[in-house]
Amino acid sequence: MCGISGVISNSSLNPYQLSCLGKMNASLVHRGPDGKGDYIANQVAFAMRRLSVIDLEGGGQPLFNEDKTIALVANGEVYNYIELTDSLKIKGHSFLTHSDCETIIHLYEEYGEDFIHHLRGMYAFSLHDQKKNLVYIVRDRMGEKPLYYFKKNDFLLFSSEMKSLLSSTLVPFEFDSKSVYDYFHYQFVPEPRTPLKDVKKLPAGHLIKIDLNGLKIEEKCYWRMEDAKPVAGDPATLIREELERISEIIIRSDVPVGVALSGGLDSSSIAALAVKKYPGTRHAFSVGYPGRPSNDEREEAKQLADILGIPIHEVELDTKSLVENFEKMNFFRDDPIADISGYGYYAINEAARKNGISVLLQGQGGDELFWGYKWVKDAVGLTEKSIRYQNFLYGFGIEFLKNLPSWRNHSDVLRWVKSFGRIRGSFRKYLKFKAPKNRAVFYELSPDFRMATETLDSYLTNEFKNSLKNHSPYDLFSFDKPWKYTDVLITKLISDTYLLENGIAQGDRLSMAFSVELRLPLIDYKLVELVIGLRKNNQKHPDHIDFPKPWLRAAMKGVLSEEIMNRPKKGFAPPVLEWHNELFKVYGHQLLNGELVKANILTKESALQLSTGPFPDGAICPISFKALVLENWARQMKAQMQSNLN
Repeated sequence: MCGISGVISNSSLNPYQLSCLGKMNASLVHRGPDGKGDYIANQVAFAMRRLSVIDLEGGGQPLFNEDKTIALVANGEVYNYIELTDSLKIKGHSFLTHSDCETIIHLYEEYGEDFIHHLRGMYAFSLHDQKKNLVYIVRDRMGEKPLYYFKKNDFLLFSSEMKSLLSSTLVPFEFDSKSVYDYFHYQFVPEPRTPLKDVKKLPAGHLIKIDLNGLKIEEKCYWRMEDAKPVAGDPATLIREELERISEIIIRSDVPVGVALSGGLDSSSIAALAVKKYPGTRHAFSVGYPGRPSNDEREEAKQLADILGIPIHEVELDTKSLVENFEKMNFFRDDPIADISGYGYYAINEAARKNGISVLLQGQGGDELFWGYKWVKDAVGLTEKSIRYQNFLYGFGIEFLKNLPSWRNHSDVLRWVKSFGRIRGSFRKYLKFKAPKNRAVFYELSPDFRMATETLDSYLTNEFKNSLKNHSPYDLFSFDKPWKYTDVLITKLISDTYLLENGIAQGDRLSMAFSVELRLPLIDYKLVELVIGLRKNNQKHPDHIDFPKPWLRAAMKGVLSEEIMNRPKKGFAPPVLEWHNELFKVYGHQLLNGELVKANILTKESALQLSTGPFPDGAICPISFKALVLENWARQMKAQMQSNLN
């Protein structure tokens, strides 16, 4: 696990560019406190910081092939490196280290650009082929490892973190209007955008191929979950087999491995399967709140830990500590992410590091892949209904028939006649369920998204609104029809948005803030392809109508008790209003004449109003909190830039 950065130019690199790369690498020390390395060629320079996890003594980077004509810096883990190493040695390749990442180089030698399809793991890396004068920059399929880049006419910068790019002093800090507008609707900025103009995220499952002859840059998609082939067979059996496989290879490490344990189905499944494979003592970590309220996770987590025979460490999240660490979280999260529960990620990784744990397993992704959220099922059902309602006669006819009176009830018949057959009500219902022709029913099911569409513009300056040029936050879930598999479409949407930009992003940044590597077994791409393939072959599967995650529950039968599998879903539920109010007491004043006002995003009047922390009924993440996080994030990033100018 590392932090990587690089500069690639259309001409020979100069000393100033190399000094900027040095600043970028220095800012990544939290991602790699155990060592550093660099690689400098004519037009290409890479740098890295290392967190030693596999091959502690010999796995330093950059890594090379046998004749040192191919160089690599990599962030992440190749889980199937043992199997890959064995097969590549049979083909005649010689390995210089025991590093999992060295397999990437030899796969490239053996298979060319198709090398990427052999990797199983989480990674972002850059590879320089001196003979072909090519550079590849690659991000893993599900986007577990981050990769940001900035392109000007004559050079390209890339790094594991945005704050690293800004440390270079080559990247200007200028808000991107469309990204900021989306942020206020989603509470994060969907990729490939970032809040800043010209800074992009390499999308998950993509690579950049750079021909150094003229700096020709080509971005390619090499994997999409929706392309998974239909899979026949018993879902429970197949999912259990895949979970067993990933549990065996994902624990490979030369340092201690722990697990974040909530007592819910996802984390319990990971803990129960992995503890059977892990040769050492696995430590568990669980969070709770002062006074142990009903939403406290610690008791359920301890029950399972005792059954599994593993020690458990409790982490109590109190309001005072949240307020004290708010600015640090916004700095380390790298992107503005207005998720107040992010403090849970922060605190549990801090506890892992204090207890000597460098690798932590977490059950993230289970709710998105197996549908633990009711609103995801609702999105599928409503999208399918919207498709049918594109036909006016069908849609209006259904609603009209629903409004027919009970013919035995004379009063009901009379009311029906007086309302002209309730035609107006039927038409309203038809319009309600008929989304625009090419739009899925998705994020508008979030009350925060709806509130933003109704009230956000009243806080914004006219200058900002004019810069949007008809941009709509609905664009993210508007697609050309036909949609063959609606359930696959919605699974992809929630994976590309909430899971990736809220969950995975926070997990990576707030674990690496404490030099802890986070591994997520439930989003292993083989498991994702299996579940998507099963969906395609089981269009009437119980996910549509039954209790949450029936396939995962069935797969874990006999491993977890019925009590654990049938627990009502709690979710991570901090005392949001208390935390919100305390944060605004301390930091709310930052909105007054702050960065958002200076950038002509918020009017001075709206900044004053938002600085008091209004929290409308029904909101989960109100506009005021989104504004506060974005304001504080901007201050943190600009301070990072300034510190590198001095």
